[in-house]
Amino acid sequence: MVFWNHHIRLLPHRKHIRLRTFSLLLSSCRFFTTLKKISYAENVETVEEISKLLNHNSWSILMGSSDIIKKLNPEVIQAVLHHNQFSDPIRLLGFFNWSHSQLGIHHNLLSYSVLAVLLCNSSCFPLANGVIERLIETRPPSYMVFDSVVSCVREYNRRDCSSVIFDIVINAYKKMGLLKEAADLFLCVKDGDFCPSLVCCNSLLSDLLKKSMMGVFWRVYDKMLEVNLGPDIYTYTNLISGLCKEGKVEQGKMVIVEMEEKGISPNLVTYNVLINGLCRTSALDEALELKRSMAEKGLTPDSYTYSILVDGFCKNRRAWEAKLLLVEMMGKGLKPNHITYTSLIDGFMKQGDVAEALEIKDEMTACGIKLNFVTYAALISGVCRIGDMDKGKGLLFEMIRLGLSPSSQIYSYLIEGYCRENKMEAAYELLAEMKNMNLSPTAFTFNAIINALCHVRNVQCAYKVLQEMTFCGIKPSVVTYTTLIKGYIHGGNLGEAMRIFEEMKEKGIPPDVFCYNSLVMGLCKGGRMGEARSYFDEMLERGLKPDAYTYGALIHGYCKDREMKIASRYLEEMSRCGIKPNDIVYTAFIDGHCKEGNIDEAMLSFEDMLKQKVLPDLLAYSVLIHSLAKNGKMQEAAQAFIELRAKCLVPDVYTYSSLISGYSKQGDMTKALELLEEMRREGVHPNIVTYNSLINGLCKSGEIERAHELFCETTARGLAPNSVTYATIIDGYSKCGNLVEAFRLFDDMQLKGIPCDSFVYNSVIDGCSRKGDLDKALSLFQEMLHKGIASTHTFNTLIDGFCKSNKSAEALKLLQDMLDLNIAPTNVTYTILIDHHCKLGMMEEAEDLFLEMQNRDLKPTTVTYASLLNGHNKTGNGLKLVSLFNDLLNKGVMPDEVVYSLMVDTYCREGNWIRVFQMLDELSLKGLTLKENVWDALVESLNQKEQFSEALNLLDDMEQQGLMLSSNACTNLIRALCQSRHTDEAAKFLETMVQFKWVSSCTILNDFNHINDQDNSKSPDQISGQRVLNVANLV
Repeated sequence: MVFWNHHIRLLPHRKHIRLRTFSLLLSSCRFFTTLKKISYAENVETVEEISKLLNHNSWSILMGSSDIIKKLNPEVIQAVLHHNQFSDPIRLLGFFNWSHSQLGIHHNLLSYSVLAVLLCNSSCFPLANGVIERLIETRPPSYMVFDSVVSCVREYNRRDCSSVIFDIVINAYKKMGLLKEAADLFLCVKDGDFCPSLVCCNSLLSDLLKKSMMGVFWRVYDKMLEVNLGPDIYTYTNLISGLCKEGKVEQGKMVIVEMEEKGISPNLVTYNVLINGLCRTSALDEALELKRSMAEKGLTPDSYTYSILVDGFCKNRRAWEAKLLLVEMMGKGLKPNHITYTSLIDGFMKQGDVAEALEIKDEMTACGIKLNFVTYAALISGVCRIGDMDKGKGLLFEMIRLGLSPSSQIYSYLIEGYCRENKMEAAYELLAEMKNMNLSPTAFTFNAIINALCHVRNVQCAYKVLQEMTFCGIKPSVVTYTTLIKGYIHGGNLGEAMRIFEEMKEKGIPPDVFCYNSLVMGLCKGGRMGEARSYFDEMLERGLKPDAYTYGALIHGYCKDREMKIASRYLEEMSRCGIKPNDIVYTAFIDGHCKEGNIDEAMLSFEDMLKQKVLPDLLAYSVLIHSLAKNGKMQEAAQAFIELRAKCLVPDVYTYSSLISGYSKQGDMTKALELLEEMRREGVHPNIVTYNSLINGLCKSGEIERAHELFCETTARGLAPNSVTYATIIDGYSKCGNLVEAFRLFDDMQLKGIPCDSFVYNSVIDGCSRKGDLDKALSLFQEMLHKGIASTHTFNTLIDGFCKSNKSAEALKLLQDMLDLNIAPTNVTYTILIDHHCKLGMMEEAEDLFLEMQNRDLKPTTVTYASLLNGHNKTGNGLKLVSLFNDLLNKGVMPDEVVYSLMVDTYCREGNWIRVFQMLDELSLKGLTLKENVWDALVESLNQKEQFSEALNLLDDMEQQGLMLSSNACTNLIRALCQSRHTDEAAKFLETMVQFKWVSSCTILNDFNHINDQDNSKSPDQISGQRVLNVANLV
């Protein structure tokens, strides 16, 4: 009963619309009545003359030979119909048609309505239908048609055929495809006096359902209730169908109960409709139970019932249960049709059970059911999905052999399959074959190719395909552009990704949330947080709602940049929007706090994640251990591992792999390998990620042979080395100079069908550059350009190789090539070139590159400044050094030990001791230290200036920092002091050196005694100076 009340509540909402329509109807009704009276009074003589002629069988000849034609007009014809309402309606129809041919204009609305009613009075329903269709062709508003018919029914209806005439009008509208107008006419009904039949209304409801015009459907249904029309079993069945279509299956079930309460028994069709609704909402067990309950009602499921269930089970990946239903169906003597079999084939294909799907196909053929286009589409789509392209091509040939013409969709499945298998030549051949058969590639076809090319990082070719797509008149969708944007982002070309994004907007294709997310995520990963924030703001301006992935990307980016306060603000905003933080967000915070060394905050984030049950406890601990290990906090990671065990949680492969990765990155391969043995003992099988971490650690530790043993072990243990495994070991061999083995693995990788990515190519190019084999490096580089996978890192590697070979011109040409290919150089690119020119003493060229770098909005790094400072230091340009150092500080770049050492040396040579000591204080505060040779120079310079106490203080500073003067520096210092007759000072320095254990005390004591024995005859000053000098020679 609740359901009916729900719909009755809808009626008042529409009352004001109906009142307005009612007032229009009243005014138009009065107009038509007045018009009828006036037209008859003014044309009475003509009407009577025509009426007399119509009594003759040869009326048309008589009228044609008279001057009647000149007197004809729509009002006269209407009056004639009215005057002869009791005459033969077929003759009146003939006159109606004759007058239309003579006048060449349409009759007025009332003439059509009068004639239709008169024909219905004589049961000439098909003829009445024809008149109504002609009326509708004149396209009057539906409420005027309703008013005209109502007024004519009131006056001319002789056989109570009001519902018939309304049925004819509504059916005519439907036949002409004017469903909304048909519904509008029915909605004009004010009461039950003049109303279409229940059969007509049920048919209208059914047609509205088929066209998914649900809003109109409910308005028509409400009107039926309002005028007390029905409902009967067909109305109820339509009602259940409508509810199921909108996913309101529970309400559909309530209607069944209501039917039974009202004594209306649901029939087979009603049950089928509800079973279909249950299947659509994945309530399969309930649908099955409903099928079983049909028997209690004396109903037997038919073929359609079983087809619905088979399709429902298949769509929910329960194909084997669907097959049992097929067996049951056949056991009851019901014959499955091609729809049932196709559903089953598609179901098994989607579950990857190709063999079973092909068996069903054979069974289908054996039953004499011909495979149609839909069946072949399911088969070809399925085999292509699992990569069996030979089978897919074979099915295509079979299809053609049976006389079925493959469509663009079939070819698209095959093209997508070849693309997925990275067999682009075969895909292009099929594309050409399509065109030869005059089949136009669809958006799906082009998207498949673009997606495949982006997957193998050949984004330049993918963009050309996009241009071809546009040339063919197919408008790329936001999905197409998003795929390209992702492709450029994965290739490290953020600039081109942003250009494509802007191009998309210029072409009137609005970006959606997924598109913005791709760009925001890419920029955040690239550390370009300002631009990511701009796109986030633009997204909000467009009225799009960011989701967990958008916020997650920004939070992750700011955490990575150690901007934890900004990240926290986004977390707060995310919570305000009702978006629950996911594991990615929590991981970012844990990771960010670990980077900051703020373990307490990391633990708070971890505890909150446990509390919110974002992940199971084991996974949450694994996330914590992974973040700690990734950030080098191995002591804390090991403690978390112990705590995990104490809670009786069993570490899995992910937990162990995180710890192994952390130890491997720190070069602690002993602990990493111990953990490998422990996980084996615990029955946890290492995966390829575990091996990749160990191989990487061993390669970086120089244990390349042990790394190779583990590489071979992966295959022996049933693991397939992936692109990361190959890339890691190839990089290891390249760095240790064993290019023969590196290239052997490089070739092996390609033979096994593992695509070589930019990292692999960069590794071997770097190896060739180190060996000075730039020709081979360039050859590999050309391969990368051809594949569209050359990245900024590739160019940097080659530029560095040319610089080390003193080929400046070639290095600069590569920089220009980068710009021509829209591959953005980074600060690393410019720093390599600046350092090279500084080493050659080409400071003017280095300064030009430094300026160009900043003009491209690239921020110089500490290394960039160090290279320039070193270059100017060699040329003795102290003023330039000071100017550059001040520029470094103004730009917020943190100086390191190298920069400080250069500046201390410069100020020392200039004698600016105030600035020297200021810098030493800065170094101490920052926990940095100078190079030992700079300390040596400082001590020597202070002694030359006879600032002995300051020099002794420096020795104290050195000892506190764990530094010491070199042996030569100690000797030279003591000798210089003795020779300048500063023997007391020399003695103090010598005493300090002995105290700091920079020289042996036993040696000093023996030497002093030996000198005393030999020099008793000398004066005290002479003895002291000679003693210290002799000792200094022995240090």
